[in-house]
Amino acid sequence: MKHIILGAGPAGVVAAETLRKLDATAEITIIGDEPEPPYSRMAIPYLLINNIDEPGTHLRKQARHFKDSAIEVVVDTVKSVDPSSKKLVLTSGGSRAYDNLLVATGSRPVTPPIAGIEHEKVTSCWTLEDARKIANGIKPGASVVLIGAGFIGCIILEALVSSGANLTVIEMGNRMVPRMLDETCGALLEKWCQQKGVNVMTSSQVEAIESAGDSVNVKVSGGREVEAELVISAAGVSANAAFLEGSGVLLSNGAVVIDEYMRSSVADVYAAGDVACGKDFSTGEYTVQAIQPTAVEHGRVAANNMFNHGSVRHQGSVLMNVLDTIGLISTSYGQWEGVKGGQSATLVDQDNFRYIRLQFDDDRLVGANTLGMTQHIGVLRGLVQGRFKLGQWKDKLMDNPLLVMEAYLATTQG
Repeated sequence: MKHIILGAGPAGVVAAETLRKLDATAEITIIGDEPEPPYSRMAIPYLLINNIDEPGTHLRKQARHFKDSAIEVVVDTVKSVDPSSKKLVLTSGGSRAYDNLLVATGSRPVTPPIAGIEHEKVTSCWTLEDARKIANGIKPGASVVLIGAGFIGCIILEALVSSGANLTVIEMGNRMVPRMLDETCGALLEKWCQQKGVNVMTSSQVEAIESAGDSVNVKVSGGREVEAELVISAAGVSANAAFLEGSGVLLSNGAVVIDEYMRSSVADVYAAGDVACGKDFSTGEYTVQAIQPTAVEHGRVAANNMFNHGSVRHQGSVLMNVLDTIGLISTSYGQWEGVKGGQSATLVDQDNFRYIRLQFDDDRLVGANTLGMTQHIGVLRGLVQGRFKLGQWKDKLMDNPLLVMEAYLATTQG
């Protein structure tokens, strides 16, 4: 059997290793588009604050890991896929045949429609090459503008702040991380960042970036202007699946639609990770969950079904985000915005940056937001994923949301 995996991120690497465990004789090839050993993008912030070196970002630390595992790693991109002949056309020329294909090409940064966004002083923070450029531009006292205060932007905030740079964050939404935190939680995070010396502009939009000698002028809505030596664009990502257009593989908003076995609409073509539109555990709807735990889970399930289709059924990914922003941990779980007809319980400690909000559907916990609280991370996920009927504990949590540990023990132990 010839298994080809497109993408050298966590989903692709886990899938390749799982396939090798299942089949000692299969031909397994990973095709990645960067001239780096397979690495984790989530490790880039730790590289920028010098907690690790570049080899520390690599998904597998042994230099011969893939060779010893008989997994071929190729640097190239795919121009097109022809499922009828089961062949890939490579950008570098030539083609490759496959028996099973896994699309794990992840996502790519969105380039916002801003005049001057292509300026040499502007970069994304997505690749190791981006990280090298940023490391050269975030010296003490340097003026840096970060476009976007979403998940991606916030995970690199600490590196930018710890470098001693003068940082301005510009976010279109009315709060930080609007796709993960509610208004109260997002506003608290903004206040935390401001106390750490970050200039945060929410409900603001970059209108243009103009050259100004050795720096640029960032024009912001409302007639404001920020001079910057470096601009980092973190305005979101989109699925990297354009090469599948015309292949017959069904796409939704640019992502590959997959079933419960990670298979696309075309036989023997699977997808995993940021490029896959899969089932959400909480809602049953099909969405893209661009987080590493989902990518790893997808990769494992896909590999099992590539080896023996129908052997492992995916129940849907539990939406869960854990974000460290300059030392303050925020989380979201499941249906954190609540459900129609549901109830919520909130506890806020503004002075100490502590916040918890629980969302209920009848007497089941279906979602939550927290800030400054780490002791309940596993418990909250367990309650959401377990869909436990809380009974009288629902009323107790409505009165005191901090009793989640007690509620978990009581409901899971009968």
